[in-house]
Amino acid sequence: MLAADQRLTEPDLFRTVSRKGRRAGSRTLVAHLLLPDEQQVVGMSGRDSSPRPARAGFVVSKAVGNAVVRNRVKRRLRHAVRPLLAGLPAGAVLVVRAQPAAAASSYPELVADLARCLERVVAPGQASGQEAR
Repeated sequence: MLAADQRLTEPDLFRTVSRKGRRAGSRTLVAHLLLPDEQQVVGMSGRDSSPRPARAGFVVSKAVGNAVVRNRVKRRLRHAVRPLLAGLPAGAVLVVRAQPAAAASSYPELVADLARCLERVVAPGQASGQEAR
């Protein structure tokens, strides 16, 4: 389980990160990351001046499977993201979108795909399928 201050719950911020953030994908998931300096450009800077920890949100659509499968995928992704949030800059916002292939994937495969996607999203200027906007 993620701590309350690490959870992304605002729908507008989900939308902004998905549209404006850096993106990297794999067979099982797509990671979108919006860094704090990019948030100020978009106009999403915090209402207070205190730095917030990195936050994460998850999108698992009905295309992934029924409710049982979707919840299992979300639990696995939450557990995989929790240690990785410490490596992100304070104020960063991460949205992880599960692909239908995530339903049949093992936990180690999801962790490896997530780590690979985060590497590509955090490291700027790589042209290996990353779309920085």
